[in-house]
Amino acid sequence: MNIHEYQAKRLLKEYGAPVSEGRAVLAANEAEAAAKELPGPLYVVKAQIHAGGRGKGKFQEERAGEGGGVRLAKSPEEAASFAKQMLGSTLVTKQTGPAGKQVNRIYIENGSDIETELYLSALVDRGMGRIAFIASTEGGMNIEEVAEETPEKIVTVEVDPATGCMPHHARRIAQALGLKGAAAKQCGKLIPTLYKAFVEKDMSLLEINPLIVTKSGNLLVLDAKVGFDPNALFRHENILEMRDRTEEDPMEVKASEFDLSYVKLDGDIGCMVNGAGLAMSTMDIIKHYGAEPANFLDVGGGATKEKVTEAFKIITSDPGVKGILVNIFGGIMRCDVIAEGVIAAVKEVGLDVPLVVRLEGTNVEKGKEILSTSGLKITPADDLEDAAQKVVAAVKG
Repeated sequence: MNIHEYQAKRLLKEYGAPVSEGRAVLAANEAEAAAKELPGPLYVVKAQIHAGGRGKGKFQEERAGEGGGVRLAKSPEEAASFAKQMLGSTLVTKQTGPAGKQVNRIYIENGSDIETELYLSALVDRGMGRIAFIASTEGGMNIEEVAEETPEKIVTVEVDPATGCMPHHARRIAQALGLKGAAAKQCGKLIPTLYKAFVEKDMSLLEINPLIVTKSGNLLVLDAKVGFDPNALFRHENILEMRDRTEEDPMEVKASEFDLSYVKLDGDIGCMVNGAGLAMSTMDIIKHYGAEPANFLDVGGGATKEKVTEAFKIITSDPGVKGILVNIFGGIMRCDVIAEGVIAAVKEVGLDVPLVVRLEGTNVEKGKEILSTSGLKITPADDLEDAAQKVVAAVKG
């Protein structure tokens, strides 16, 4: 789960990280009053969407005026004008895709005197089983581009969970960032602060880009992106309250309500599978035979008829789906339950695309009988390879 920049900064500030003073604005008529609460004389007006590249983005609407999703204002009145232009407009960045995202929140922040821009992040290194800090002097840039073009400018510092964050970790990161004097000492306090926040809040990603050194020589978190482990959110009700469902794919939100693992993709063959590994294999074999999966959808090992029905409805609600492949290996999951759920869903929402079903495992014969006597146009498959070939042929034919 991701949160907005202003929420991330508020959270980091609670832990003692240095952030600028700012105000979140949800309605245009609140903008000027919010800006006047800040010291000024410069104000940064930032569109709040779950995507990077806001400053270089472009708005689709003419009323949004010139400039991207991050603008510098010289008065509260100008800041309010920018906020009014942005709110309700659609911002397109490299990360949003051509459809863009509608801006429903604005963050007005006090301006900063920037001397140097740096990059700092923390994430879970799953290969090492540790939290790792990534530091670079190339702040404000796309870190993927830096990694590709100048990898020597990126330093990774892993933290052993047995010891936690130690002073030598902070010194190594300060050295990698080229910090000296007061800024280096502040880095010595910032790194353990960020590590504590990361662990206590079950974060999966904490990215500060840029982390700046001001002209007065102080460190400041100028932008922050935070993501959380969804499996740990039951421990953090205050984090769950920050969730902005308008930033999430509606079908993924719907799937989460029924405890379904669903991720929308760009292909045209919808997949309903039980088990993450089998789901990945199903997607791979679809690609192998020349098509693209429209989604990852794992109904889990103990799905009910109702759960399967909702999963099928989610797949069919995607207008890009031209065919559907149901691939179930019944262990805990019974094939007859899957069959009943598919039939219930088809009868409720209709079936306008080819449907191929491969069942194997517990109650497989009963499941196949239910499908064959349903009177619906369902193509059975003997195995995964057969199923993939049939659904690809149906879509392409």
